[in-house]
Amino acid sequence: MKAAHFSYLASLLLSGILTALPQVDRSSASERQTKTTPGWPSWRGPSGTGCATKASPPTEWSEQKNIKWKVPVPGLGISSPIIWGDRIYLTTAIETDRKGGAGDNLEAQHRLAAPRPTVFFEFVVLALSRTDGRVIWKRKVAETVPHEGGHSTNSHASCSPITDGKHVWANFGSRGLYCLDSAGKVVWSKKLGVMRTRRQYGEASSPALYGDRLIVNWDHEGDSFIVVFDKRTGNELWRRPRDEVTSWSTPIVVPVGGRPQIIINATTATRGYDLEKGDVIWSLSGMTVNCIPIPIHVDGVVFVMSGYRGKMLQAVELANAKGKLDGGASVLWSHERSTSYVPSGLLYDGRLYFLRGNTAVLSCLDATTGKVHYEGQRLRGLGSIYASPVCANGRIYITSRKGVTMVIDHGSEFAKRAMNELDDAVDASLAIVGDEIYLRGHEHMYCIAEAGSVKVPTIKQR
Repeated sequence: MKAAHFSYLASLLLSGILTALPQVDRSSASERQTKTTPGWPSWRGPSGTGCATKASPPTEWSEQKNIKWKVPVPGLGISSPIIWGDRIYLTTAIETDRKGGAGDNLEAQHRLAAPRPTVFFEFVVLALSRTDGRVIWKRKVAETVPHEGGHSTNSHASCSPITDGKHVWANFGSRGLYCLDSAGKVVWSKKLGVMRTRRQYGEASSPALYGDRLIVNWDHEGDSFIVVFDKRTGNELWRRPRDEVTSWSTPIVVPVGGRPQIIINATTATRGYDLEKGDVIWSLSGMTVNCIPIPIHVDGVVFVMSGYRGKMLQAVELANAKGKLDGGASVLWSHERSTSYVPSGLLYDGRLYFLRGNTAVLSCLDATTGKVHYEGQRLRGLGSIYASPVCANGRIYITSRKGVTMVIDHGSEFAKRAMNELDDAVDASLAIVGDEIYLRGHEHMYCIAEAGSVKVPTIKQR
């Protein structure tokens, strides 16, 4: 469940959930960031929009075609892979056979929640080689009996990691927040408490990174808060309470007038916080319950969306956003049809793509005006979708939970290009680097590249 941030070129390190300031060169914001990012450092990519604009990956594959390598992944995690240089980083939760008693949550279990575990889980960060998928290192950072079962389609490792190339930060929520170096050593860790999620659906909000700041959103059925750490030391810089129920949206950070803002999509209100001090700069109501999609930012406008028990998409101009924005000029347009529940939206070259709920029904809107290019477009053969769409080289990639990926042409008219099927269930979003696609299934990690051949190293699962 599952989540546009950039850097100043000289002084700030990147993260794919943040967004860059306009530079002298006249390329698009996502193109500028891709030039400075050697990989896919967060789950929505180098631009935070879901795009790898300089990449040229395959459009066709199967278990027998264009698979460079395929390796088993221990345990289960629906977090998305991230890539830096020659490394792929993953999080996973490995169920053991060691009894530990039921979790400590005494609330009645919701019918869609999985049973509370009675065995220990190992919470693990993996570094894989991009060359052949071999395990470079495997680090167990925690071991406990989860206190909630989570939604029946969730996992105990659903928060995606993030990296700046030197360190990796992995948030396992109630099991802790961890900073690891490139050798897999835990540099620091923090326990933030026990999260009590709505209907025991579990946890999924990923951390955000901006410069030397690491941001964690903790929205649940208890005392919700946002907290900011020094990424190097783990020292807490500030913490602010939030009047919020459970949300699963990942924060982004956006420079506005020279001052970075943290933006969080949530049920009571979407809010912009001052990164330095934690003050609320603006707020906007209108989202539905169970907010999951990450905000998307480009060229001074942020797009926020939700789609459970209601539909809402809002485009907010940030330059003069102050106070309560409801009914004000900062809300450029809104759209109240066919918005996404679990998958986040995709912003590519002025067009905003999103799915209806968790279904294979696609809309494409003009990001500037909100004009509908098309909506209600059925993607036959896909079924239910949790992964967020990604894009590269004028193509949109949409992957279903059954492991089927449809590739369509980017544009104001719908045009299907290819259908690709693998023998694995998929909930994680694809990552694209150069000419390769990295797809994390429930059981395997795939590297998809032109003219590849299946190569499955013998890797013992533990």
